[in-house]
Amino acid sequence: ATITKDRTIDHNTHRQGQNRSSTTQKLTVHMVHHTHDDVGWLKTVDEYYSGIDDYIQRVQVELILDSTMEELIKDTNKRFSYVEMKFFSMWWKDQTDTMKDQVRQLVAEGRLELLNAGWSMHDEACPYYEDMINNMMAGHEFVMKEFGVKPRVGWQIDPFGHSNANARLFAEMGFDAFFFARLDYQDK
Repeated sequence: ATITKDRTIDHNTHRQGQNRSSTTQKLTVHMVHHTHDDVGWLKTVDEYYSGIDDYIQRVQVELILDSTMEELIKDTNKRFSYVEMKFFSMWWKDQTDTMKDQVRQLVAEGRLELLNAGWSMHDEACPYYEDMINNMMAGHEFVMKEFGVKPRVGWQIDPFGHSNANARLFAEMGFDAFFFARLDYQDK
């Protein structure tokens, strides 16, 4: 399909089976394998982590991390990104020394990237800037202590609204890039 100037899709441009003209440009798609797990929203941190009360929301962060690490270790072509260090630290404390060494290797190889790496993916609209800093410091200290790396990418895909204070703070934290979602239509 072709995106036109008014952002509508022209479904008649390229129908399946028709030859495309030689001027058709290639589309590059980047897939970032990741998960976002709220550190408290509909359930408590412990309920999200363990998966209890699945009638509220079906999620078990511990299982996500167990199965992800298993797949990363098994297949060297796979990559994954993780954000919320509160959950990661809960999972980490229960791991064997062997698993911790394997995960450290995944991080060193860049196959597991700790994006943002705050204690949680904080909101941007309501918190005071000092709370944003403290949230990020807690996660970054954990990452530095356990992996000896500094997160390079800001990853704010869930907040409802963005603040210029957050972008400035992320820049001052030395992030190489900042990805976010839910941009207001008036800001596009």
